[in-house]
Amino acid sequence: MTVVVVFANPPREGLVATGLAESTPLSTAEAAELYEAALRDAVLAVDRSGGDLLVNYPDEEAIPEPHRTDTPPEAELRTIVADTLGGTGDVRFERQVGSTFGARAGNTVTHLLREEDADSVAVVTPTAPLLSRTVVDSAAMKLRTNEVVIGPSTRGRAYYAGFAEPIDFDGAFDSPALPTLAARGRDAGHDVEFVGSLPSLETRDDLLDTIPLLRARFSAERIVPDYTAAFVHEHGLDVVVEDGEERIVRD
Repeated sequence: MTVVVVFANPPREGLVATGLAESTPLSTAEAAELYEAALRDAVLAVDRSGGDLLVNYPDEEAIPEPHRTDTPPEAELRTIVADTLGGTGDVRFERQVGSTFGARAGNTVTHLLREEDADSVAVVTPTAPLLSRTVVDSAAMKLRTNEVVIGPSTRGRAYYAGFAEPIDFDGAFDSPALPTLAARGRDAGHDVEFVGSLPSLETRDDLLDTIPLLRARFSAERIVPDYTAAFVHEHGLDVVVEDGEERIVRD
């Protein structure tokens, strides 16, 4: 069984999704709201899958001082997860350890594989709202016969990274993470496999990719990520082309 680790920050205005707020019609508050929606969808996808959910949270001291509150990050995230899933009885919460994302991911993955004998461990963040139960379970199946499984996103990013054996994690998630993770897997003598590509949600270009895909799934009456889809619908977000240029518009 795969332990799926969701690396999450508390969805505080100005702390998360700042790239969206800087480059789209969304305010900093709305961008944080969208981050929370994607976080909820990630938690749901893992909970509905055959994996075990572990939420990895930062210390308050690791958060820039302007974004600190009286509510500890763990408590804030526990409240969101409980509201999303109806409880947290089957969810683990662990503090992040490490000065960079690669260090934090590496510490968690290596500990779970070597100290807790997990069969496999996957790393995700709340930046791929179309992550689904099917994707999580497909990746878990591939991890039975491959030591590294990667979910590719646009511009060399990876929305999912799963490991049945550790790799050299130093700088492995630095941009562009996709070729680095694959190379580190091969350098360690591991078989590397991939699951389907999905858009990330960090910048204006990402929102331009995601909105039409969500709207297409609305029209086709296919499964959509519950919370992210609701955000797009409630804020009337759409993509139009004017004078050959794509623009994000809202009602």
